Amino acid sequence: MFRTSCIAAAASALAMAATMAGAAEEPELDDALPGYSSVSGISGNLSSQGSDTLNNLMTLWAEAFNDFYPNVNIQIEGAGSSTAPAALAEGTADFGPMSRQMRESEIQAFEEAHGYPPTLVRTAIDVLAVYVNRDNPIEGMTLPQVDAVFSETRRCGYEEDITAWGQLGMDGAWANRDFTLYSRNAVSGTYGYFREHALCDGDFKNAINEQPGSASVVQGVTESLNGIGYSGIGYRTSGVRAIPLGQEEGEYFEASPENALSGDYPLARFLYVYVNKNPNEDLPPLQREFLRLVLSAEGQDVTRRDGFIPLPESAASRERANLGLE
Repeated sequence: MFRTSCIAAAASALAMAATMAGAAEEPELDDALPGYSSVSGISGNLSSQGSDTLNNLMTLWAEAFNDFYPNVNIQIEGAGSSTAPAALAEGTADFGPMSRQMRESEIQAFEEAHGYPPTLVRTAIDVLAVYVNRDNPIEGMTLPQVDAVFSETRRCGYEEDITAWGQLGMDGAWANRDFTLYSRNAVSGTYGYFREHALCDGDFKNAINEQPGSASVVQGVTESLNGIGYSGIGYRTSGVRAIPLGQEEGEYFEASPENALSGDYPLARFLYVYVNKNPNEDLPPLQREFLRLVLSAEGQDVTRRDGFIPLPESAASRERANLGLE
């Protein structure tokens, strides 16, 4: 039973999965991923604290884990990636899901508590989407334009502040419409990733409407014709459109698994789960089996069904080896 409460991936890293992307919108599982088989003697409690983006996926992994081990209780809290490092360092959580990598200061705090760094586990690939209302007909945007819409600093190099849809080539009734900006809050790893990669480490405008979760961002854009916001592709609904993005005007790429895996879509990342693993010891059985499931065919099928991109076996096997699961 369980309870829930409320990459930076470079193109070269994503390219290792391109061979399995195919032409389909939704990539199939890598046939080389191993199936999961249960072991005896697994019971007890597990806890997870961290990313809102990963909250639903952690919940679904927990459900799959409970199918194998009904006597395990898993508590999941998804208040934001920034809550994970302290929870792991203090020992109040077994897993720290994060949509960004830990900062040096967070790693140092963990090392001071335990004498070794936390272990990073790549668990899925995410496409960070820029959403507009479903009735918004915009063709696409460049990253410098995204920066000029969301930031006051324009460090990505766009020549002017963008305050109306007409500045993005839209005419008619759209020409003078302003923006209603939706963003995650500062505790979110998605906020940090978007700030770094879409705003070139710039500063958000004061007019942004900060939201406590990804679903709230999507809901805000759904309810606002002028709305624009960002969150993981796993939160897309019929009320919004994910804008095709590119580095140059007119060369836009859909927020699809195929374009993420090829490196064409500019906002793709790994999603991580951090764990406290002593480098001289094996993982405790509960943590070991949970991560073995996540990195198996069954676990990555859950990843796919939740709207994220599953790891290829070439990546999953590296994670299992790093954890001593091979």
